[in-house]
Amino acid sequence: MTVRLQKAIADTGHSSRRKAEELIFEGRVYINEKKASIGDKISESDQIFIDGKKLHRAVANSTKILIYNKPTGEECTNPDGKKKTVFDNLPKLDSGRWISLGRLDINTTGLLLFCNNGSLANQIIHPSNNLDREYLARIRGKPTEKDLKKLLTGISIDGNKIKFTDLVKGRETTSHSWFAMVIKEGKNRAVRKLWNSIGFEVSRLKRVRLGPIFLSAKLKLGEYEFLDEKEIKKLTQNLQ
Repeated sequence: MTVRLQKAIADTGHSSRRKAEELIFEGRVYINEKKASIGDKISESDQIFIDGKKLHRAVANSTKILIYNKPTGEECTNPDGKKKTVFDNLPKLDSGRWISLGRLDINTTGLLLFCNNGSLANQIIHPSNNLDREYLARIRGKPTEKDLKKLLTGISIDGNKIKFTDLVKGRETTSHSWFAMVIKEGKNRAVRKLWNSIGFEVSRLKRVRLGPIFLSAKLKLGEYEFLDEKEIKKLTQNLQ
């Protein structure tokens, strides 16, 4: 079985198919010892090199997706041996590498999904799929109904209008308020920026759902579990 070179590169998580085409056109990609061309197809036994570095390809039909409960203090960046990252606690793969389906900032906890298929990972989190992202947040202060209406109507931030699609108030103390909220925006720190835009600080933030996948109450911080076939099908069945 052969696949297009661009897809094979994307599946490793190295880059998107479009970027892969650019790399091929620039002459930076080799198949075994031959310079690659647009339109090339490769088999499982072929090796891919970009700028002289070999890409590690996942074995066919071995797509894996896992859910990880991220603690605070871990960065969503590739490991470099210096800082603590979300990849440190993940299981080792025989081939390929884990690709994160989106990110959480260093102070946010909760649900992260990882996949060993870069092309599929990009498909799942593509904006066209309109995935819900559900969070629990502790807010300093007591927002009014007028404040909450602004968050649901939409606020212009960094040139984009973003909003919560659902917002439910939970318990309240003398100094803090708890909320459950849903947002479809996947940009960096979108939840915190929305609250900051109306003058409130998020003191604690946890993601509990991404699309149809929920964070299990049994999964402790720093632990992971694999999605089963039914869960993977539920996550991928409506991909664009």
